[in-house]
Amino acid sequence: MTVQSSLIHDLPAYTVRRAVVSAMYNNVYLVTSKSTGAQILIDAADDLPVINSLLADAEADTDAKVPTKLAMIATTHQHWDHVRALAALVAESGAPTAAGADDIAGIDAEAGVLVGHALHNGGTLAVPGIELATIHLRGHTPGSIAFVLQDSSDQTTANIGNTLIFSGDSLFPGGVGNTEKDPERFAQLLDDVEDRLFAVYGDESIVLPGHGDATTLGAERPALPQWRERGW
Repeated sequence: MTVQSSLIHDLPAYTVRRAVVSAMYNNVYLVTSKSTGAQILIDAADDLPVINSLLADAEADTDAKVPTKLAMIATTHQHWDHVRALAALVAESGAPTAAGADDIAGIDAEAGVLVGHALHNGGTLAVPGIELATIHLRGHTPGSIAFVLQDSSDQTTANIGNTLIFSGDSLFPGGVGNTEKDPERFAQLLDDVEDRLFAVYGDESIVLPGHGDATTLGAERPALPQWRERGW
């Protein structure tokens, strides 16, 4: 099952497009720099033709009409449904790859791709014109990484402080990701989400998860005590 790709955010310095692929309704995100044309694709989950359509759609997204180029393929975590098109996209595009250090072996096992850039908490993933903060959220998988894009380039409009959080399967509307009923993994994931996302970024920050619809930190914040009490 596939859904046509779409422009979901048109920010001063970037555009963000999304495609929904597979029976798992995986989200594939594409960030394009308007100034350089460089792109970071987040989660080559499935369906190379749809991903190529997403890339083609983005050709019109640069203000200066500079050529677009896939400069990085980033993976939020090692699970099979997030990497099914990774090997094919790497082979076709030659783009470098990045993922959380503790998930690199798992991605190699699932997709046959040895990721080139190991990511850690508090770091950055950068290509010309785009810089994503890398946030390690332990629990769903050992090396799950959230990517944070902040666009404050337009200081004269309501776009000030735009923050997008690509959360993978670590944070969704209504709760954190699946930790397989392991209380230690659940506590670790919720602690990380609280300490590294909710305590750092404002309520207006938009959460773009690995499946399903977006939410905001403000919409989810009041429920954090309930999530901890229920244990999932």
